[in-house]
Amino acid sequence: MDAAPGSRLERSSHAAFIHHDALCVWGGYQVVAGQDVMLPCDEIWFCDLHSGTWERKEITGDVPSDLSGFCGSNINSTFYVFGGCDSSGYSNQMFKVDVSEPCCSWKRVTDTEGKTPSPRNKHSCWVHRDRLIYFGGYGCKTLGDVQNGSSSSFVLEEMSWTTIGDTLFRCWGWNNEVHVFDTHTVTWSMPETRGPAPVPRDSHASALLGNKGYITGGVETAELDIFCLDLDTWTWTQFDISSSCAPLGRSMHTMTSISDHTFFIYGGFSTDGNTLNDAWQFNTQKREWAKITHQHKDKPRVCHTACLGNDGDVVVFGGSSNLCILVDSVAILRAPSQHHCKDVLIFQTQPYSLFRLCEDFIGGNPELFRQQLNWLPSKLQNQVDKRTAFFAAKRPLLTT
Repeated sequence: MDAAPGSRLERSSHAAFIHHDALCVWGGYQVVAGQDVMLPCDEIWFCDLHSGTWERKEITGDVPSDLSGFCGSNINSTFYVFGGCDSSGYSNQMFKVDVSEPCCSWKRVTDTEGKTPSPRNKHSCWVHRDRLIYFGGYGCKTLGDVQNGSSSSFVLEEMSWTTIGDTLFRCWGWNNEVHVFDTHTVTWSMPETRGPAPVPRDSHASALLGNKGYITGGVETAELDIFCLDLDTWTWTQFDISSSCAPLGRSMHTMTSISDHTFFIYGGFSTDGNTLNDAWQFNTQKREWAKITHQHKDKPRVCHTACLGNDGDVVVFGGSSNLCILVDSVAILRAPSQHHCKDVLIFQTQPYSLFRLCEDFIGGNPELFRQQLNWLPSKLQNQVDKRTAFFAAKRPLLTT
């Protein structure tokens, strides 16, 4: 593995997850000379969250084509990628790779049972009982698929005469479908849901609490909406929140589970056209929002990722700090002046343990403990050495 050059780390709309105390980052794009440039699919980056150092690992095998708007999910050490857009258009292909292997190799997931979802991007996923449960997104369907489905599950944006096989119509639009992929049986299924389903959407955020999947945002609403899907009964519930303190409606934000009944939401692109820097917690028992004071007010983010790290930390990586959408009479365009980020932001959501506080104090003041450090067990000494290196370097890529 090689040390990471900064220019290869800056990215938006990527995937990230935490594996063995390392932040793993794959895919996404940068804007170069006003053009979107997809980042290589044959590599994955690891950031050691103790030391703040980055390393790169090559991935061989059935490498996916350059993708945007894909959905990446991790089960144990296996990373799955489904959907997105490539040079041929919208995709419904799935790939997987075991990142714990010494030599990582992509495998295209084929010979599946059941009906594969239609091509889509900007969808989301809950990982529950070794199943990948996908919700929503924007993509294309044949006219027959639209006519055979529920009229409320697909909102048509446009239609063309493009041929798909013997079918002359192709429809583009948003959906609120729920599709389940069982990683053990390699089977797709589409459960019949009940209750008040969310309107079709993309660019929303999702998170899992116990056996319930939650989604929020991704549609033009004045305040951030929240829906819950019981993954045992497949019943939707909409949260009726009566609060004078609720976040603005937004998309391209993140939602992270931080306790048995609390979410952490950060950033996004607001319905009034701004890249946001606010952080919120939502309590599912009290059904209340609480705005969080934090030290990263100068770091608005959109199209970033957020993962739950050790000690309740939320680890935010990448994204853009100044997304701008231009609207004219013909089209909606993204301005090419985005600033893509490569720093890791740590949000502390609960008091640290005594062990963590001691580890950080020793790592920040090693000169006070030179003799005692040699007495530590090798595993603990290695961990303290990493924290010492972190504080000594004060790495610009990792902000605490």
